Amino acid sequence: MSTAAPRRVLILCQLDDYANRLKPLQVERFLRERGHQVVLADTYRLSRASTARGSLGARLPAPTPRRLALYATEAAGALLVGRWPTGRRFLSYYLLLADHRLRRAILRSALPLDAFDLVICEDPYDAGALTAVGSARTLYDCPTPWADELRYEGRLTVRQHHRLRRREAALFEQVDHLAFHWDSYARYAVTHYGISGRNLLTLNFGCTPSAERARFADRPRIVYLGSLGSRFIDLPLLSRLAERYPHIDVYGGPPPDPRLGLNYRGYARQPDVLREYQLGLVTCTQDELRRDGFSAKHLQYFAHGLPVLVPAWRRHLEELPGSVPYTESNFLSAVTALAEEPRWRRLSDLAYAQARRLAWDQTLRPLESLLADLPPRIR
Repeated sequence: MSTAAPRRVLILCQLDDYANRLKPLQVERFLRERGHQVVLADTYRLSRASTARGSLGARLPAPTPRRLALYATEAAGALLVGRWPTGRRFLSYYLLLADHRLRRAILRSALPLDAFDLVICEDPYDAGALTAVGSARTLYDCPTPWADELRYEGRLTVRQHHRLRRREAALFEQVDHLAFHWDSYARYAVTHYGISGRNLLTLNFGCTPSAERARFADRPRIVYLGSLGSRFIDLPLLSRLAERYPHIDVYGGPPPDPRLGLNYRGYARQPDVLREYQLGLVTCTQDELRRDGFSAKHLQYFAHGLPVLVPAWRRHLEELPGSVPYTESNFLSAVTALAEEPRWRRLSDLAYAQARRLAWDQTLRPLESLLADLPPRIR
């Protein structure tokens, strides 16, 4: 239990089927266990008539003007931008701004934002709601610098990117507290966005170390786990690696193009499937954001004692012992070296020790100090 007085905390988040759901749920658990009152608002289906997944209502728009408009905006993004490369590049910006403004208006009217001591946002789509908060303190726990991510995903022109980056930098400065899902993103934002960093808080992603670790095998099986729907994943690279080493299983979604030749195993409902492998795999593009980036799957692999194969162009790997850098040309030799049991066990021990250091109750500890230092509210 926390020694701080109980606080009221609102968490705005989108609980999708991938890593985006992990941190908000852990933040909620962490704060509840310390006696705080927590409301978790899942906005993943904010425009829908029902939040129940798989129901008829989940596929229909909510019968209010703003939510109908949000539904139309999301549908346009999926149907027009998602399937039309030119539209993806030139129209995404306007749909994103509309989505952002509508979500801010809906959340402002639907939630008593100032009835809380702290409002936390875990998703860029809802981050505009933080500017509608009056007396409560705000924490934007940003997954990744959004404008640059969208630019590298091919969804913005150069001019649109500059505009969105200015808007995002202004938001970074406006909130009371700013964190990123990994500290290297904070350094990136200071360098590339030119923000002051005066309100930065370290609140890194974490993991839940497994009670049962992976076991050695002299023909290592490699697992790739995670979303398969973004360009930064670099699915062509994953496909070429699978050609070089056939013992790579891929879990996640949406299902990849069969022409990639991946050994796709569907969506892994339980992370314990990782115990069946000897190595975890990360792939990513070589743009500046991903060079300084972070993958949540990296820690999930560590949590099961898996050494992790990471592209050599990703920086700051010295901060994650148990990582094995690779290039496309030396991938096979990197895997072969890990077929030697002493080397594998040494790296597995490093990975698992790192997972214990990055357990959620450790990485989320700065929230205790933040809440303890909040000024008393006038009720």
